[in-house]
Amino acid sequence: MWFKSLMPFRFTEPCTLDPDTLAEALAHAAFRPCGSQDLVTCGWVPPLGGEDGALVHAAGGFWLVCLQSEDKLLPASVIRAALDERVAEIEDREARKVRRKEKETLRDEVLLDLLPRAFTRRKRLYAYLDPRGGWLVVNGTPGKAVDDFTSLLRKAAGSLPIAPLRTAAVPASVLTGWLGGAPADWQVGDECELRDAGEEGGIVRCKGQDLGGDEIRTHLAAGKQVTRLAVEWQERLSCVLGDDHAVRRLRFLDVVQEQLADLNAETVAEELDARFALMTLELAAFLPALVSAFGGEAPAAA
Repeated sequence: MWFKSLMPFRFTEPCTLDPDTLAEALAHAAFRPCGSQDLVTCGWVPPLGGEDGALVHAAGGFWLVCLQSEDKLLPASVIRAALDERVAEIEDREARKVRRKEKETLRDEVLLDLLPRAFTRRKRLYAYLDPRGGWLVVNGTPGKAVDDFTSLLRKAAGSLPIAPLRTAAVPASVLTGWLGGAPADWQVGDECELRDAGEEGGIVRCKGQDLGGDEIRTHLAAGKQVTRLAVEWQERLSCVLGDDHAVRRLRFLDVVQEQLADLNAETVAEELDARFALMTLELAAFLPALVSAFGGEAPAAA
């Protein structure tokens, strides 16, 4: 149960939920598979697996939840081929041209005919709540999947007073400054993305390169800023920090992995639980350090 990326949200008010209340709320929106005419369905599933597992896994004051989606795989080429076949059949039988509006109706009919026979694909998106620290952390990056997750969690819970993390300092300015020397506990890696400040500015991506070299300094002198930067923190984890406050390619290093090896989990569920407990304890220290490195949280809007 290692998250690969982090999209952090802050509770804007104290969390009044408890694990049992949240689990009961999620049960009303539990996952169900696609029916014969469904294109997509989504709902909550036990994060540690098992049909009878809890919809909220609580450990050490952290609550793990999981949203599962299922969608039908109907490639556009398959729909187009079936539609062309049906159009050709009508034109041959009735000796007339099928017009655009009729084609749109036929396309809907083809789609309904193909849906029951389509393959399905399932995806899971995990997140954990840290009511004590005031965090909701989604294992994802900015985009529709995370937006849908927070919207469905808010709908299920009835209320979810969260907002994206905002820091006092602009992340791009902070990360750019780190190329001249990172603060204590942080170490700059060998990968970054630089972008011109203008709307149509160019992007330079560097990997496996000395970020203190002349080439990088030339880009900085030309006004580019760092929008993504590979770093290590306290030799405990590595990641790529972004100017959108997302944490990408998160990896826990040997000193953390060795702690997991000492736990001697005997079942898959026990190992998942141990990973989750260890991960959340590490991130409970990492996230405040990240906020501090970006100048603290921005003042709440008036």
